[in-house]
Amino acid sequence: MLQANEIQQRYSHLQQTIGEAEQACKSSQDTPPEMRACIERISREVKQARDVMQSNDEARIVQCVDSLEDMGDEAKRISRSSPQMPAHLEAVVTRVHAELSDFKHKLH
Repeated sequence: MLQANEIQQRYSHLQQTIGEAEQACKSSQDTPPEMRACIERISREVKQARDVMQSNDEARIVQCVDSLEDMGDEAKRISRSSPQMPAHLEAVVTRVHAELSDFKHKLH
């Protein structure tokens, strides 16, 4: 298990990366609606996860990150299956997915 300060650092970086993805979705006219909805869901969940991340409840943290990682998988799937996905948006979605996957693997 990661130390509390490492969890906070990763969570903070994750918030930043998801914020970038949200901005990319909003600023691109070509963003598929399904992708926009998925990134908005992830963003909401990450904001709600703050209390969990600040707790020392290992089980809740792992469950929360696992859930977020599942959403990241969904975003990546949408990104790959959408033929008109803008390249910059695909890149930021890939970063979100990688951050979530790495966070999950470090917790397990």
